[in-house]
Amino acid sequence: MIEQLVSLLNACERDLNKPIALHEPCFSGNEYLYVKQCIDEQMVSSIGSFVTRFEQKLSQLTQAKYAIATVNGTAALHTCLLIAGVTPNSEVLTSPLSFVATSNCISYCHAFPNFVDIDETLNIDPDRLKKYLDKIGHYRNGVLTNKRSNRPIKALIVTHIFGHPADMDRLQEVCQAFDLTLLEDAAQGLGSTYKGKPVGHLGLAGAVSFNGNKIVTTGGGGAILTNHKDVAERAKHLTTTGKISHPWQYRHDCIAYNYRMPNLNAALGLAQLERFPAILKMKRKLAEFYLTNFKTEEAAFLTEPRYAHSNYWLNTLMLNSTMTHQRNKIIEQLAAQHIICRPAWDLHHTLPMYEHCERDQLNIAESLSPRIINLPSSAELIHHVEQSFIATRSAEIE
Repeated sequence: MIEQLVSLLNACERDLNKPIALHEPCFSGNEYLYVKQCIDEQMVSSIGSFVTRFEQKLSQLTQAKYAIATVNGTAALHTCLLIAGVTPNSEVLTSPLSFVATSNCISYCHAFPNFVDIDETLNIDPDRLKKYLDKIGHYRNGVLTNKRSNRPIKALIVTHIFGHPADMDRLQEVCQAFDLTLLEDAAQGLGSTYKGKPVGHLGLAGAVSFNGNKIVTTGGGGAILTNHKDVAERAKHLTTTGKISHPWQYRHDCIAYNYRMPNLNAALGLAQLERFPAILKMKRKLAEFYLTNFKTEEAAFLTEPRYAHSNYWLNTLMLNSTMTHQRNKIIEQLAAQHIICRPAWDLHHTLPMYEHCERDQLNIAESLSPRIINLPSSAELIHHVEQSFIATRSAEIE
């Protein structure tokens, strides 16, 4: 397996002293021009035309009625939780398999994560979620409450892991049955669709990320997506320090946050969004290359669920259970060949700040997580591997 990966990737025309990165940004459009315009106009903070243009373009591409740009995806998700009414000493259901920011945002609200198991897509299992709520939930004064902790359960955060959408219809059914607000952590999901619908605004609201390692980057940045006008207005107010609009007064009506995206970042992001269809096409083509040309009995390539169209943000190998103990060794050996791979994040309930939190039995998450290896997934990598692969095949034929 290692030899096969090395053969596929090391044949690329590249500087052999420079590693093949896990995920590099792709800058080949108007990035320099737009950023220079920001500097020339001296409009680099959160007030500027590029913020508005970025939000409009993002809304168009995601088919969300409203997009509110933020400093990062974590700020966007925190704001979503506040708008959903997550209060201190309440609980939010979520997956243990996610970037730590998902649980951290719940903690920012002085609430508690409550972890639910996943299925083979690596997303929350709707059946397990329902059974878990049937077991722990009861209604007190009309509010769903965890009978074990006596805390109200306010919402469900669904994370689309590595860009593969969760089963949103079935999860929404569970949320409706238990009167829970559904939020999406779509930090990894920009460009992915569920039954033809872009993810990120299939619940009340969702958060996307434009970190440096994302499919589109603003350097650091995020956004809130929603189809609800009142949610969008509240999100913009909360992320703009609760400032009441006025030509010269600084009056604020609530405790809020300085979470708006700077114009400088939005300029970079707008140039990225202009090329987004092409970037997405390259990402899916790279996934197809891995799926077609990498075959082993020791691991399987994680593919999009039947109901979804994935952006393949990170291409993922799932080791066979007998290979679990080999994961770290495989990653180390690939790193020695200048090929950067990574494991999944540590499961949240194993982290010291969350090990006390409520949770269901997490057998699937605990079984699958140690078997995950993320492969190099930069969009432009497809051009290098295709060229080298075609050249190798041509030489073999000759």
